Amino acid sequence: MIRHLVALRFKPGTPQAEKDALYADLAALDQRIDGIEDFQFRANVSVEDALVRDFRDLFWFDFRDTAVRDAYLVDAEHQAIGARIVAALEGGADGVFVCDFEV
Repeated sequence: MIRHLVALRFKPGTPQAEKDALYADLAALDQRIDGIEDFQFRANVSVEDALVRDFRDLFWFDFRDTAVRDAYLVDAEHQAIGARIVAALEGGADGVFVCDFEV
């Protein structure tokens, strides 16, 4: 299984409702892409502010394997949601960090 972990640094003042709508759209991708095992999102509650660098929002997908992850990456709906996320981030693409690892 592949876990696709994404840390986000939203622009200050981004409403929680906007974040929740983005997460709901991401969660719905399991209806389009076979092999998404799980989707979760959380707030980063670390007290190590200097190291967190305002990456206060996290989400992750668990994919059955790398083929599913690769299908997700090129999926048109995922790319559209990703563009909306990047537009809401401090610094655009500089406001996102991605890490994939085997679970």
